[in-house]
Parts: sequence; structure tokens; C-alpha cells
Amino acid sequence: MNSQPTDFGIVSFGYAFGDDCDVVAETVEEFVDDPERIYRWGYKRFHRAPEGVTGTQLAARAARTALDRAGLTPDDVDQVILAVSDVPDYLNWDASAALARELMIRLRPTLLLSEGCVSGVTGFGNAAGLFAIQPELTNVLFVAVNRVSEYHRNRMKVNNSIHSDGASAVVLRRGHGAGRWLATEQFTDPEVADWFRTDYGGSVAPVAPEGWTVRTDANGLERVQDHFRDNPAGLRDFVQALNRRLVEVVDRACARAGMKREDIARVVHLNDNQGSFEEIAEEFGISVDRTNATMAALHGHMGAADHIATIAMMTETGELVPGDVVAMIGISIGMRWYCTLVRI
Repeated sequence: MNSQPTDFGIVSFGYAFGDDCDVVAETVEEFVDDPERIYRWGYKRFHRAPEGVTGTQLAARAARTALDRAGLTPDDVDQVILAVSDVPDYLNWDASAALARELMIRLRPTLLLSEGCVSGVTGFGNAAGLFAIQPELTNVLFVAVNRVSEYHRNRMKVNNSIHSDGASAVVLRRGHGAGRWLATEQFTDPEVADWFRTDYGGSVAPVAPEGWTVRTDANGLERVQDHFRDNPAGLRDFVQALNRRLVEVVDRACARAGMKREDIARVVHLNDNQGSFEEIAEEFGISVDRTNATMAALHGHMGAADHIATIAMMTETGELVPGDVVAMIGISIGMRWYCTLVRI
């Protein structure tokens, strides 16, 4: 049964990227000693923001584009939602408030989401809740940004993706028929919540030990191996479950929206490596060209900004047309599996 609590859609998109960087020796070798491993991921480019360009500035650029395309001024925005998927500009600081200040959106509510790349997708569910309980809301500005802090994280050692700098934005409007939100679903396996954390800079360990660098620091995949070092069968079972759970979360979202998985035109995953796209396509029983594999190779993993930016560009190129149902999916820190369904 469709239990959709409210009706809203996407009025406009915006996105902003860091500088284009080709995946060649002179860039890869700055981050790792084994560039061949990175080449096998299949990325062609990634985005790296210039020094001094903050996540807030990237987010504001994407937001202004979305507002301009919607024909809105800052005064027309009823709510600001910001998803941040890397280390924020500052600690003890509200990035959503800083974004509202940058955009001159005053005396409006703001909401900060910080659950990694998942929040760029499940943020649609947060927006649905706001629309459902606040009938006065008309226009919600939802922005997602990833600006890698290269002191804290090595953009080529976090996992099997090249992490990239970018922001994306949508204007969501009550009753709008295009880009219509259908459902959001997620679930978490909390036993492995520590795998992809940043160890230093928080209250437990505010200062890194002498000699520590992100180039030599263990990455999330090494932590996975350590976790299962004495349990190879458990590692095998977990790896097999990764993509199976993606299908499960999509099926849950479809059930919530009152539709079937076969109704989905495109599966938009986070901007993972090419091998992952092949595995996901096989698990879903679809061809790779019904995913965003090609686009992912050109942009790298922009954290929470991946999915909105991808749908924006696919709409611009005609790869997505009105009526297409898109499943935005992924696996994020936590570990969380998530899906939001949108009808273009």
C-alpha cells in the first residue's frame, strides 16, 4: 500500500564542482604508492576544489543556480536543508546556518544532515516529513556537498572510490508534479559503524600522533579486513550481502510507494568504481547502461552530492525523460543501505 505522506517535486537543479583532474600518474601518485590499483577502478576524472574554496562556498554556488533556475529569490525559500558528507569547515558550527547566511536567507529554519553520502538521498525523506507536518512550507532548498579535507582524509584511500569535491542542489515545492518524490527507505547494520570513521580531530583524539599522515593511514577497507581476519567465512557472507541488501532496500521503497522494481527506469548508485556497477547491475538483473556508471567515471565520488548532480545531468542530456522512475541507492557510513524513489 502506498503510504506517501505528502506530495512534492523537484522544480530545479543546480550543481558546482571543483577543478577537473584527470586520473593520470601525476595526480594519482600524490595520494598513493600503488597507482595501478586506482586505475583499475575505471575513473577518468575527479574534481578537486582549489585551496581556499570551502564546502560552504561550493554549496552556495549550487544553491544559487537552483534558485535562479526556479525563478526564486532568497526570500522565497521557506526551509534550508544541507547535507555535508566530509569533515565540515569548522567544528561546533552549523554549516546549514552558514549556508543560509551565504545565500542571505534570513529568519528561516535550517536543518543540517551529516550521515555521510546517505544524507544526500534520505534528505528527501526528511523533506517529506517537513512538508507533512508544516503546511505553511512551499519551497524547500535542499543542498548536498562534499569537500574533502585532505588533512583528515586521503581521497584515494577511504574506500574503493576516488573522493571528489562537488555540491548539488534542488528546489523542492509542494504539489509540484515533476521530479515527484515517491518514497524513501533505509536501514543500518550498526555492528560495523566504525569502519570508515576519521580517527583524529574529534573529542576522543583531537590531535593526530606525531608523524601521522593520510597517505600512510589505514583506510576503511583495511579495517574491514581486520574485522574479519579470524572469520573469512564472515567476510565472504558480508561481501555477498552488500549488493543483495541494495536490492532489499529498493524493494522496501517500492512497496512503500505502491509499485514494483520493474517500474524503475534507472538505478542511480553513488559514484562508485566500475567493477561495483557491474556487480550491482547483475544483482538487479539489468544492464550497466541502466545505471550511472559512465557518468560516475567522469566525476568521482562526490559524497552526498552524487545522486542529485547525476539526475540533474541525466535530465539535461535527455537520458532521463518525464515519467521515468529513478531509484537513488547506495551504501554509506554506518553501515547504511538507502533508497529514494523519484518520478521525473
